[in-house]
Amino acid sequence: MGPNEEELVQETEDVTETAASPETKKAPKKKGSLFNDIMEILETMMASVFVILLLFTYFIRPVTVDGHSMVPTLNNGDRLVMYRLFYKPHIGDVVIINNHEAHVMENDTVIPLETHLVECLIKRVIAVGGQELRIDASKGEVWVDGELLDEPYINEPVLTDDRAFTYPITIPEGYVFVMGDNRNHSTDSRSAYVGLVSEKDVMGKAFFEYYAAEDKGYEKTEIGFVG
Repeated sequence: MGPNEEELVQETEDVTETAASPETKKAPKKKGSLFNDIMEILETMMASVFVILLLFTYFIRPVTVDGHSMVPTLNNGDRLVMYRLFYKPHIGDVVIINNHEAHVMENDTVIPLETHLVECLIKRVIAVGGQELRIDASKGEVWVDGELLDEPYINEPVLTDDRAFTYPITIPEGYVFVMGDNRNHSTDSRSAYVGLVSEKDVMGKAFFEYYAAEDKGYEKTEIGFVG
């Protein structure tokens, strides 16, 4: 074997040895890789913040109960989650409303009033557009479309009437009639300070209670079914 052939064999062996043990030599860390990692973390955080803001802006919102008009269903200080996107009021729902307007009826025409509470309220939907409502405070009865409501959620039968309406009335389309579960200690649609509530002023439905300020004796569940 000549000198040139020995050198060829030696070079081949060196290459083979290097290829057989790659773990012995680590590739040098690329410049800027730490910066790229930081940017990826920041992008992930920004995306998470955006999703959270989107969720709380258009889908849900936390609500704290202020007052006793919804006792025994809700107490002062209870904390809820309100669902709002594409929500349409239904009878029996507990809703949050923006009471910046109050409406009564005169000759089957909806009349806006200047007197209102100008605050957010939490009440239960008793009747919606197109339904006939009759409240008989002398008997403590509420009738919707000729049927006596079964209301296990109320604190006591309705015995007061703030005389905003002469019953029976048919709720105009686009409006709802709301009342507090603590019927005789609630300023609601029976009063000219609240009256008929436009659906556009219904901010959303309270659907989950995540903190109870007082022990009400039942497990936390959907607001429409508690009590």
